[in-house]
Amino acid sequence: MRHQKKTVKLGRTAEHRKALLANQVCSLIEHQRIKTTLAKAKAVRPLAEKMVTLGKKGSLHARRTALAVLRQKNAVKKLFDDIAPRSADRNGGYTRIVKLGARKSDSAPVAFIEWVDAPQVIEEPAPEEKGKKRKGAKPAADTDVKSERKSKKSEEK
Repeated sequence: MRHQKKTVKLGRTAEHRKALLANQVCSLIEHQRIKTTLAKAKAVRPLAEKMVTLGKKGSLHARRTALAVLRQKNAVKKLFDDIAPRSADRNGGYTRIVKLGARKSDSAPVAFIEWVDAPQVIEEPAPEEKGKKRKGAKPAADTDVKSERKSKKSEEK
């Protein structure tokens, strides 16, 4: 039985799992929201919340502890300067997991993990790129002329 075995192993060795979770938390700090599998999101949440708790302490020891876990100075700086002050009045529950459904390729359940108090990101649809012309493609003006000729011939009949 798995009583009190809290660690989600994610099919990786301990070192690989530790690096993966640290990188996920750094990406979450940098981008405010990341899209990942549901299992990874659930594994990232406790580590991300512990990092925010360290950031709220703000001491040198807390900063060095966070740096030892995350291994990225810019992420630790952003955590202590931006994210932790936003969460100063909150007693936990700094992250939210939003389920997105199954991934098309392998049907893995996918989710967003994001900061609860992050500024709302309004996603605008990307402008559609015009298709590239193929070498043998005819210009649009030629097709208009041909369609006009066909319509005139059908009117004459």
